Formats: sequence, C-alpha cells, structure tokens
Amino acid sequence: MQIELIKRLSCPKSGMQLELKDADIDCDGNVRNGILVTCDNQYTYAVDEYIPRFVERSNYADNFGMQWNKFSKTQLDSHSGHPISAERFWRATGWTPQDIKDQWVLDVGCGSGRFAEIALMAGAHVVALDYSSAVDACWNNLKNHPRLHVVQGDIYALPFVEASFKYVYSLGVLQHTPDVERAFGALPIMVAPSGCLCTDFYWRRLRTVLHPKYLLRPITRRLDQRMLFKCLCKAVPALLFTSQLLGRIPVFGSVLKRLIPVADYTGIYPLSQRQLEEWALLDTFDMLGPRYDSPQTARTIRRWMSAAGMKQIEVLHVNLLVVRGMKT
Repeated sequence: MQIELIKRLSCPKSGMQLELKDADIDCDGNVRNGILVTCDNQYTYAVDEYIPRFVERSNYADNFGMQWNKFSKTQLDSHSGHPISAERFWRATGWTPQDIKDQWVLDVGCGSGRFAEIALMAGAHVVALDYSSAVDACWNNLKNHPRLHVVQGDIYALPFVEASFKYVYSLGVLQHTPDVERAFGALPIMVAPSGCLCTDFYWRRLRTVLHPKYLLRPITRRLDQRMLFKCLCKAVPALLFTSQLLGRIPVFGSVLKRLIPVADYTGIYPLSQRQLEEWALLDTFDMLGPRYDSPQTARTIRRWMSAAGMKQIEVLHVNLLVVRGMKT
C-alpha cells in the first residue's frame, strides 16, 4: 500500500479517517504490513502483503477468488496479446486515455486486474477493489505499476472517503452481488462532482432467460466450487468442440451453438485454440459457479442512475448491458 492512499480511506463502519500504525515499509516506500486504526481506536484493519483488508478472507465470493487466482493472467491484454479488455473498457465507459490520465479511478470488482491494467496504462491512479482473494492476483499481476493501489473490501461498505474519485467503474460484477440495487447505490457516492460512473449488468431479456446456464445453475451454484471446477476441466474441451462444430452449420449454427452450456469465443476474439479453451473454462465456471446471478432491464438501471442524481445517462450494449453517466 502506498502512503498517499490513506487520505482516501475511511473506516467502513464508522466513517472515521484512519491512521497507519506499526508499519513495515519496504525499500520503495510502500507499506507491506501494518494496521489501520480509527482515531478513537475502536476499529482496526490489517495491511497484509501490501493490501489493506477490510473484510474476512473467506466470503460468498470465494469462487471468484479461486478462479482469478487460477486464471490470474488469462484475460490480461498483456498476456493474451490482443486488446480485448481495452476495447471493451473504452467502448463501455466512453472515456479516452486523455480523460483519465493523472486522475484517481476506482475499479470496483477488479478481479485479477484486466481493466485496471488498461486504466494504469493510460496514466491513471487506480484503486482496485475486490471482495474476494482476487486482490492477491491483481496485486501480483500489476504491482510494477507505481500508480496501483489494491484494496480488499465490501461494495456494501466501501472503505473510502465519499466523492474521492473522478472516475468510477464496475464491469462484470454487480449481477453477482446479493442485492444488485444496493450494490449499485454504493457507487455514485464515490464519484466526485462532475465525475463519471460506468457499470454493466447481464441484460434481462428473453434471450438471457433462455440461456441453458439457467437450467443448470440451480444445481451448479450449490455444488462445492472446487468439485465443479474439476468437472468443468474435464467437460469444457468437449463442450467447446461441440459448440464449434455446431457453429459451422450454415444459417442455424449461431443459434444451435447457444444450446451448449459453454463460453465459446470462436470467431469473436482472435484467440488460439489453447486460449479459446482457457477462456471457455474461465467464463463457463463464471456462468455456473457464482452464488448470485441477477440480470437487469435497461429501464431499471436507467432509473437507478437518475435516482442517484446522475446526468447525461446513456444505456447501451457492450458485451453486457452498460449504463454510464456524469455526476453534476
């Protein structure tokens, strides 16, 4: 943790500012271990291996921590060799590298850092937060970026001073929280005046509801996640091969392949067959494993943005259903 982050942190229980004590500072001036304490000494939080931790290590997002530590580099553009994450990030947010350069940006639900990497490359100061142990993967992947700050915390009790960030985004996250509306409501509070917010959701429409994952999830989300992962390791190559075969059928192929419960990016992303299998395993586990999966309608998310006082609201489809706006 860098010392400059402390002024943006606050106790998620009391809202009080935090002081750093018993700090173990490395040769680069970063806090490797220490304790964050409220001024009344009532609440304390550990800085453990460079990461301030405001939640217990084990929680409902354990499956995400497992997958992002297992696939820590899979979706990083620097690893795949393709600007897949960058294209999604810039199209979804509508921002430019010049917009966020030198600005403080909050990434809520950072995973292993696929989008944080894009913002860092643009020159932003990025605070990457996740509820799960994915924060360890994010830190290990991106720790060489001097403007990176990683925090383990709860979206329902964000450990930051209000209005601390000019740009806030949360991509691929909110639909997996227990209360999506409440999770969304925590984000506008963090946006500075004239700042921007962007988030996305699974789209609640007939095509989504008919996805075969919703036939399987009542079973798979209750399974031991490690057992589910082992089963998918064996099943996904065959499922992907079947999906790819169906996809070659003229006219009806694109429809038939949707019947196979596997994430198939053949013809969508310029990945090798090995990469396609890895992405398929990662995202199929992401479809079937999470405890929560709550798609939303365009009308609902527009209403949430408006109720939060956001202006210039746009709703569009970029991979998922995206909503973005500005805080006046």
